[in-house]
Amino acid sequence: METGGPLRVGVLGGAGWLGGAIAKAIVGAGVVEPENLSLSYRRERPYRFNRSSWTSDNQALADRSDVIVLSVRPADWPTLNVDAEGKLLISVMAGIRLSALCAHHRTDRVVRALPNAAAEVRKSYTPWIATAGLRKDDRAIVRAIFDACGSQDEVCEEAEIDYLTGLTGSGPAFPALLAEAMMTDAISHGLSPEIAKRAVNTLMVGAGRLLEQRDDCPSETVQTFLDYRGTTAAAIEEMRAAGFDDAVSRGLTAALRKSVGMGEAS
Repeated sequence: METGGPLRVGVLGGAGWLGGAIAKAIVGAGVVEPENLSLSYRRERPYRFNRSSWTSDNQALADRSDVIVLSVRPADWPTLNVDAEGKLLISVMAGIRLSALCAHHRTDRVVRALPNAAAEVRKSYTPWIATAGLRKDDRAIVRAIFDACGSQDEVCEEAEIDYLTGLTGSGPAFPALLAEAMMTDAISHGLSPEIAKRAVNTLMVGAGRLLEQRDDCPSETVQTFLDYRGTTAAAIEEMRAAGFDDAVSRGLTAALRKSVGMGEAS
């Protein structure tokens, strides 16, 4: 995208958790210089990104930006009257369709993306989809932004984004849910909460790093333990007999229904 100068990025909702995480990632990766980053807030100006511009005027932010990252709650979006004509608009809201974003913000250069909270540590997985109106270099900018947050893939259908809203958009929530259940069980067997937390958190961190470095298919890892026929195999078989796989499937289906419903409501 030809901007005639340094790239200027605005984050609508930059005071929030995800918006702030994206801003931190793209500044840290050199995608945008701090002086060319603008962020908006609703109530109180945060005391971070002190070399960047803060404003409570969302339209003013849009006017001074080449790329607008839209990071607000979907419930707050219908009243967000920002004209983004001629701008590249990147929405990181769950559920809101490309067609609705184009109409509401008066631009045909729109990307719908779904990073997760791990963007804070630059480990998010971000699927995204774009309208046909993107210009020559827009995709390179989108990839740079979400590579700065972790890794990214462009997908072909909005239905894929809807499904991934539950699968990857939930970020650390599902591993944390498993960790919570394991910690509760450990405490019930007499471990102190401090030891139980440290044991479970270290397990989760180690498993994540091992999967990242080896890049194995998760089913291969599970099968390795099943083939060994030890204590882990006994645990896996009992969890599955209790409905573990079905519970995960039902949860992801519920998230998919919620994502689709949010889009229809908009």
